[in-house]
This record gives sequence, structure tokens and C-alpha cells, in this order.
Amino acid sequence: MTRKQLITKGFIKDNPTFVLILGMCPTLATTTSAINGLSMGLATLFVLVLSNMAISAIAPVVPDKVHIPVYIVVIATFVTLLQLLMQAFTPGIYATLGLFIPLIVVNCIVLGRAEAFANKNGIIDSACDGLGVGLGFTLSLTVLGIVREILGSGSVFGWKFITGDGMLAFVMAPGAFLCLGYLMVLFNKIASKNKGA
Repeated sequence: MTRKQLITKGFIKDNPTFVLILGMCPTLATTTSAINGLSMGLATLFVLVLSNMAISAIAPVVPDKVHIPVYIVVIATFVTLLQLLMQAFTPGIYATLGLFIPLIVVNCIVLGRAEAFANKNGIIDSACDGLGVGLGFTLSLTVLGIVREILGSGSVFGWKFITGDGMLAFVMAPGAFLCLGYLMVLFNKIASKNKGA
């Protein structure tokens, strides 16, 4: 598989949200607005790329009996670095995302890519895999955030273009499930048409 294919497969074939259905907790909880979805996706992308590269580099010397705890420590290191950077440079977004930033440590997307890909492949390929899956996750969260923000408050990225109040349900949990379900159906329908073409 070429490096271009490694990157692009995370968008459609291995899209973590719409195909693999991974990382549902941050997906449903942080996508109340487009900026929150984008921010959470970029935070996960940062950790995914760096942890994939580090795990790929150390995998040959880590004993099989302790590889999962070692990978979690590596991921936690990058999440801590991310937290410090966000607190310093984007405190508003950090406060909004709150608990979901530290929870990236146990996000099944990050640990899953470390276990399924990074520990078996080279550093550059692992970085490409992390980039592709991270961009796919970021795109999914951003699209879901855009849809929920438009329906819930009549705005996108904070820019209000519909007067009056939106439908409050779309900013709450039921709206998250409803929007996610419809987007999954739409995404898979488009993906299956592209396979047939």
C-alpha cells in the first residue's frame, strides 16, 4: 500500500466515525458546535500522529507482555503535552472540551491504530496512517458539529445566519444520536456508490 493510500483510507474505507464506529464518546459529546468538533478532531490528530510514530520506533524493543501498558504511557505523554499546549495557547477551547482532552489517552481510535498498525510498520508509514485516520476523524467531527450547530442554533462556526432560536434537541444528546445516524447512512451510501463506480 502506498503512503497516499495510507492517508486516504482514513477518510472513507477506515473512517473511524462513520465506518468503524469508534470514538463515539467524544464524537457525541463534543460536537455541539463546528468549532468544538474541529478542535477535538485536531487534538486527536496531534496525539495520533505523534504516538503512532513513537510506538513504531519503540515497538521492536518492547516485550509482548507489556506492550499495551507501554503504549498507553506513550499516548498519555503526548496527551499531557497537548493539554499543556492547549492551556497555554487556546484556554477557551481547552475549557470547553474539558474532560474529553485527557480521555484521548483511552480513545479506542488512538490505541487501536497503535496496536493494529504502528507496532508492525515503519515510522513514516505509521505517521501517514495516523494522519489519514486523524483527518478522517476530524472531518467527521467537524461535519457532525456543523449539522448540529445549524439545526440547533442557526449558526456555523459561531456565525449566526438564521434569525430566532434553533431546535434545542439538536444541541443535546438525542440530536447527536439522530444526526450521527443520518450522517452514517448518507456516508455509507456515498461510499458504496463510489465502490460500484
